[in-house]
Amino acid sequence: MEILLQFLLLILGFVMLMKGADWFVDGAAKIADRFGIPQLVIGLTIVAIGTSLPEAAVSLSAALKGSAEITIGNVLGSNILNILIILGLTAVVRAISVQKSTVCYEIPFIIFITALLAVLGLWDNQVNRAEGGILVILLIIYLVYLLRMARKGNAAQEAVETDKREAMIKLLAMVLIGVGLIVWGSDVTVDAATKIATFFKMSPRFIGLTIVALGTSLPELVTSVTAALKGNSDIAMGNIVGSNIFNVLFVVGATALITPVTYSADFMVDSVAAVGAAALLLLCVVGKRKLTRLGGVLLLMGYVAYFAYLIR
Repeated sequence: MEILLQFLLLILGFVMLMKGADWFVDGAAKIADRFGIPQLVIGLTIVAIGTSLPEAAVSLSAALKGSAEITIGNVLGSNILNILIILGLTAVVRAISVQKSTVCYEIPFIIFITALLAVLGLWDNQVNRAEGGILVILLIIYLVYLLRMARKGNAAQEAVETDKREAMIKLLAMVLIGVGLIVWGSDVTVDAATKIATFFKMSPRFIGLTIVALGTSLPELVTSVTAALKGNSDIAMGNIVGSNIFNVLFVVGATALITPVTYSADFMVDSVAAVGAAALLLLCVVGKRKLTRLGGVLLLMGYVAYFAYLIR
């Protein structure tokens, strides 16, 4: 009966994720239209922060409980999954157009901060408070960049009037309820999947590097696929790019400010994989500024190679 209950909870978690993502994307896209804010900026900020909440919650909670060592694995595992699995699957469903700023600035920034995290961590096998402060400062610089981008968007286009019956309070409610369902659904799904995996005697290491990492990335997966299907490709791409940036700068940075975060030498391979995933994404979109179905297949093949390393 217990395992049957966990399967039912797993299904419930997926339903919550899908409905939450649907409301979240609709609300965020309409708010962007109403204020003339580029959808890419919405994806890089509101959507990215919202879908990064599970990683932040897991890492900050672990730090407060004295288990900050799980932070790096959670962030690196999620970032690899975000690019290789989520963007891969999303592009296979529907090709994703990519803005020039994403190709020229945001994806290279992901490569830079992921490599920086590895350097800071390997220096003394931890990310201390001072190094966490460096990451938070970089986050502030990134937010200033996004603010300038939003202002340019406002200057370049007029706000589009939406149906007056859809009051701003309703749109904000859609976004907030969507975030709540996404985070809650992610929590239910991770707990159920972990208990199911334990029941079938899967190793804790395998559970942590795959199920938990995938579980905390489920909001990004559902949100990006939903956005792509609705024709909001800027939100789909901005969601993943922004989420990866927030995972490194905010999740690791904020956690390190609370307590030093352990960075074991074993994470070096995962860091290389995370940098490699972002570099592969850049190669797939540079020039044509579109992540095609072929590019999506290449990203998925990249994860197959990484997964083969995990289970070797």
